[in-house]
Amino acid sequence: MKKGREQDARDSLGLDDGMQEDLSSLVVALSKAGDFEDAAARTLSSLMRLTEEEIATSRYKNHGKVLRGMVHLRRSGGYLRLAILEQGATTVKSAGGAMEAPSLVSATAWHSVVQHNCPVFIDAILGTLRPYSPQDTERLEELLPGGFGSQESRQSFLSRQASHVCVIPLRTPGSGIGGMISLEADCPPAMGQDFVWQDCVDRLQLVAEIAAPYLTGLPFPPAPQAEVDEFMPVIGTSMANLLPILGVFSQQEESILISGATGAGKSRLARWCHARSNRHSGPFEVLDLISVPEDLQMAELFGWKRGAFTGAVRDSVGSLGRAEGGTLFIDEIDKLSMKAQAGLLRVLEERTYRVLGDGTGDRSADVRFVIGTNVDLREAVRAGRFREDLYYRINVLPLRVPPLDERRDEIPKWAEYMVNRRHREQFPTGQARLSPEAEQRLSNRSWPGNLRQLDNIIRRAYTLAMVEYGASPELVLKEGHISRALEYEEATGETVVPRGEPLSLTEAMREVAAAFIAEAKRRGTPLDLGLTEALTGVVLGQAVQELGREEAFRLLGRENLLKNRNHHKVLKRELEKVEALYKELTGSSSPFSGLLPDEEPG
Repeated sequence: MKKGREQDARDSLGLDDGMQEDLSSLVVALSKAGDFEDAAARTLSSLMRLTEEEIATSRYKNHGKVLRGMVHLRRSGGYLRLAILEQGATTVKSAGGAMEAPSLVSATAWHSVVQHNCPVFIDAILGTLRPYSPQDTERLEELLPGGFGSQESRQSFLSRQASHVCVIPLRTPGSGIGGMISLEADCPPAMGQDFVWQDCVDRLQLVAEIAAPYLTGLPFPPAPQAEVDEFMPVIGTSMANLLPILGVFSQQEESILISGATGAGKSRLARWCHARSNRHSGPFEVLDLISVPEDLQMAELFGWKRGAFTGAVRDSVGSLGRAEGGTLFIDEIDKLSMKAQAGLLRVLEERTYRVLGDGTGDRSADVRFVIGTNVDLREAVRAGRFREDLYYRINVLPLRVPPLDERRDEIPKWAEYMVNRRHREQFPTGQARLSPEAEQRLSNRSWPGNLRQLDNIIRRAYTLAMVEYGASPELVLKEGHISRALEYEEATGETVVPRGEPLSLTEAMREVAAAFIAEAKRRGTPLDLGLTEALTGVVLGQAVQELGREEAFRLLGRENLLKNRNHHKVLKRELEKVEALYKELTGSSSPFSGLLPDEEPG
């Protein structure tokens, strides 16, 4: 009786003796695989051969062919690894090695695979996607539009002759989905049909389930030595694995979503990506939404004509216009208002926009978008703060930047780069370095503020070393300089560092006062008490960074300044005091220097 049930199961999947033998051989081969690329090559080869056999017995035997297979390893924040096997090849091309830009499966396909926990079929000619579920025959007959995150996704497939694609989930232990496998085929006569996918999808899924533990569990082969440059002067092990993937993404026209903690280096990666894209000769424009008031976001994005709103006394091109022919990096996308989200969605869908106050019609948006965020946008969607349709338009090519605490091998190298960059502004041929003890001091602590926090510490330690040794072409930052720089940070509360019970506001202010007095004693010369007036600017600057300008002024009881539009002048005046304090104490700009408005709007 048991044997009969097993036979029925094999029959339902079409597992003849030859298929049974193939699966046994695959298991043996996977058990001998040494790394992810080896397992990917064996898995894709098996899947492509199975599909070819199905084509040979179908009505498309003279018209259809398998082109390639891809393994996409993903996690919630983005891609981990890519591997592609072209028809006739025996080894994969990996994003860890040499790989030309592949036709990447759109974000909508990934969303559908995760949402329905089943394979999906894509008709690239019609631009449609359909989830496959034997338990839901109605959905089986329904073609779902929007199978592509953008027209660029569809054109990417068509340019590589892929008319039909099958996407299969890679289920990891615990029923999660750790990636997907895509198989691309060329068969124009099957337009509007499922090609052969429906006839063999159960067997394809079985192969994928057998291979999933190996594909998601085996180590990656060592990444090749990545070339450092002005945008990524330091590359550790983690980034060496991610940069090849971003290099593949950079050659696409679709939107890239770079997520990661504040200060982790998202803007550097955006510039790195632009420099390797087909738009590298065009402009690179940055729109940092944290420094743009909500009521001016549409104007900053689209530009405006004179008289479009109160204070618009001259025309402005806007970020889209300045980025024409190049790349627009929109950072802190979660700060975008719902109204501006609708406007950006239209740009992404139609590639057109209208300048505020311009009645002459729409303009084309010849721009490639790179988006940055430090929050979980999916949670923002669930909370109603971010449009779901916009999320899927920008989440086409996602990548997560690990925080500095997960890239600890980079800390000494970044510190050396930062101190030398600053030192060579004064001594172009000079050399600055850190003592081994100083490097150890940096490596042994946590960096919740990431590269931005590390740069602040190095800047302060460098100033302390210059004060102690005087201006010299050769300079060594010692452990004492680093320790004192860290003490100043903890005393002033510039970066929130996990510790015990938080100080009350009055206790924190007393610590600031004690640090000010200690600095005056150490200098041996009077330290102007007027510099303490910068505290207002520090509080205001911190609030603006966290909340945006308008919300910061409301929170701190200065809403009246918003009504008469005087908050820009006040912000500039207070931040100039902060700059004066930092120039006096560190010789460098403050962390809020980027918030300084050039002038009032208009």
